[in-house]
Amino acid sequence: MRYALMALILFTAAPAFAQSGHHNHGASVDTQAGHDAVTAAFQAAAGKMHRDMDIPLTGDADVDFARGMIPHHQGAIDMARIQIAHGKDPAMRKLAEEIIAAQEREIAFLQSWLAKQAR
Repeated sequence: MRYALMALILFTAAPAFAQSGHHNHGASVDTQAGHDAVTAAFQAAAGKMHRDMDIPLTGDADVDFARGMIPHHQGAIDMARIQIAHGKDPAMRKLAEEIIAAQEREIAFLQSWLAKQAR
């Protein structure tokens, strides 16, 4: 959960920073195109995550939590994959790999738990 929160914080800050006007000082056209591609990838992942989290609520806190956390965790996985594809820092890559592994385990648990509730 800690990794998901960190990823969410990093992810939500990226578009604001990119739009601040400070993201391209001294950048070449090729570098700017790379920045734009990364920003677009993060924005697409965030949009998908937020759409997928917009679930009909049941009033059952356990079920609603599980159903909402699956797309939330998938969003963290998608952001981590963007970092792996475009990032350069080895520590961030390692964190992204750890996030993917942890979030995939949690998604599997949540899906299993939900399946048991439906019986």
